[in-house]
Amino acid sequence: MFASIAALLVGGLIGAAFGMLQNVARRQNEKREADGSFKSGWSLMPGSGARVAYLLITLVLIQILCPMLFNNGSTQWWVSGGVGIGYGLMLAIQLRQRLSGSK
Repeated sequence: MFASIAALLVGGLIGAAFGMLQNVARRQNEKREADGSFKSGWSLMPGSGARVAYLLITLVLIQILCPMLFNNGSTQWWVSGGVGIGYGLMLAIQLRQRLSGSK
């Protein structure tokens, strides 16, 4: 039971951190678009591949540094679920802010 809760919390923290990182990048891109500093369509989301690579590296490091969370087949799904919940929560917060009209 403890391992499942810990796995869910660790996954949630990873997902929330990734969501915040994506939000910062989105705001920077909106600022660049407003300034007119985009040179081509290829520069629309610079660094998005690197951010996804950082997420994957973080997940691998968690598997190496915290093997307790991955000792049986079911706990790893709690980590994955936590990542989804954490990232989904960040997206929901951003959606609420956009619908309310504030940034």
